[in-house]
Amino acid sequence: MHASIEETIVGQSSPVKELRKLIGVVAEASTSVLVLGETGTGKELVARAIHRASRRRGNLVSVNCAAIPAELLESELFGHEKGSFTGADKGREGRVEMANDGTLFLDEIGDMPLPLQSKLLRVLENKSIQRVGGNKEIEVDFRLVCATHQNIQARVEDGSFRADLFFRINVFPLHVPTLTERHVDIPLISKSILTQLAGDNEDRAPNLDETAFTELSRYTWPGNIRELRNVIERAMVMFPNQTVTGTEVRENLLRLKAPSPAEEMAALWDASMDLSGVDVLQESSEPPLPHPTHYADWFSYFDSIDMRRHLRDVEVVLIEAALAKSDGLVSQAAEALNCGERRSLRK
Repeated sequence: MHASIEETIVGQSSPVKELRKLIGVVAEASTSVLVLGETGTGKELVARAIHRASRRRGNLVSVNCAAIPAELLESELFGHEKGSFTGADKGREGRVEMANDGTLFLDEIGDMPLPLQSKLLRVLENKSIQRVGGNKEIEVDFRLVCATHQNIQARVEDGSFRADLFFRINVFPLHVPTLTERHVDIPLISKSILTQLAGDNEDRAPNLDETAFTELSRYTWPGNIRELRNVIERAMVMFPNQTVTGTEVRENLLRLKAPSPAEEMAALWDASMDLSGVDVLQESSEPPLPHPTHYADWFSYFDSIDMRRHLRDVEVVLIEAALAKSDGLVSQAAEALNCGERRSLRK
């Protein structure tokens, strides 16, 4: 495996190891890659890892299709000629040209307008572009990596995304796991983020102890790695060059509450206490089974909880996992779930 892949995609959990393995397989090919995953999971990092491990000499050029107005996106992608529209005082090359001999990363491609989707498909088929207002064909050679958090297949079915473009970009799909699916990686990811944020000011970086990592690992992280990065940066602002425990994580960082002097003294006292009885999360590729008592402090993070929906979702995930493990044999899945014969398994 290329060393840059492990440097870019941090973690030792099973989902991350599998993701790195797939990146290594596809990196040196010219195949289009579709990166799928929730917002904040690090899809752009996957694109960066693919580019770094490839043999392409050009640059990685990124475009967020959701952040650029539809009327400007075509010019941003394909460039324009002088005088092609009001304000076009000179010609300009687009992002596709900039990615020549490199990698073009189209983030949130599900938000690309339909008319532009057909033009992108033409570029992919002909390996050439026309700038806005021009008629000259400009040859380009780039590797395409796309990303989205949306269900593109559903958008194809409702007609808001072209089926032919979907099949063109969905050659090698990669799913990026959520932070909850890889929570055993949180200590490694947090340390990596701390190193990046601290830069040359390592002496001002906070020290997260084991109880802090345990507390971070118990949180559900709806914003995934992006949210974790915000919390780590928050720790640098609020606790520079200080030890951060699980108490500070729970009471000050996840809910953003400034510590009082009394709380700071209590934290210092807690840090000196014997921590041998604390249940510390081990860096293992196999996630532990959540203990029921872990749910007792959820109201430290949320004002309200849809208990019925959460329990239903947990039940569905466990049933599907048991059926997958037993190759669809309901009796074996029921036995694995200790359901007995009184309950039926329904996907």
